[in-house]
Amino acid sequence: MRILISVLVFLIAVGCASTRTEDRIKQATAHYQLGLSYLNDNNIQPAYVEFQKALEFNPNDKEALNALGLINLLKFEDYPKAIDYFTRAVKIDGNYSDAVNNLGVAYEKAGKFREAVDAYQRALSSPVYRNAEKAFNNLGRAYYRMKKYAEAVDAYKESLRRFSDFHPPYYGLALCYNAVGRYDSAATSLKRAIELDPDFKGDREKFVTEMKSKKLLAKGGDEQDIEDLLEILKY
Repeated sequence: MRILISVLVFLIAVGCASTRTEDRIKQATAHYQLGLSYLNDNNIQPAYVEFQKALEFNPNDKEALNALGLINLLKFEDYPKAIDYFTRAVKIDGNYSDAVNNLGVAYEKAGKFREAVDAYQRALSSPVYRNAEKAFNNLGRAYYRMKKYAEAVDAYKESLRRFSDFHPPYYGLALCYNAVGRYDSAATSLKRAIELDPDFKGDREKFVTEMKSKKLLAKGGDEQDIEDLLEILKY
């Protein structure tokens, strides 16, 4: 009888613990969804708070970790903290290719191009990664920063093989061709980029205006890229 009672007590305790865990995961999901809603409205601080609350209820919420990484990467420009969040998300799920790709972007922004290349290649190693064209484009950009122009061109072309109307690789190709003195190819690639870019739809004057505006806030390599693109437009 004592054994039976002990077993029943154990089962009840396990059942209660399981229920509490499920409740916490549900609460984490609710906070995450609310955070997404704030983020979609570009209401950054409340979004950040909700994603943090999601982690309090579920420390293994990889989506919340990825979202916090993106906010630190794109909004706060706190690249070390972004790297930390993306790394934690990837430790939870090594096949979370979006987080791996985002980790690459964070490394790139931090000037750690070798680590960025490794991250992009890891993201691309997944056969079910749905955004391979983006990772290949990012890989090309990292190689370009490393002055590995042949590798960069190959990566950009791989991106276009997966999405022929994806405009970012054409900007990258223009910069690569310009760097190696292939000015006609640079001009052709930039022309195609401006045609495909939904912000410009072939409007060169609008492109120039936008680039000059962006240059005011750009730093380092990004600023130089804008200068080079404006120069290529003259070819």
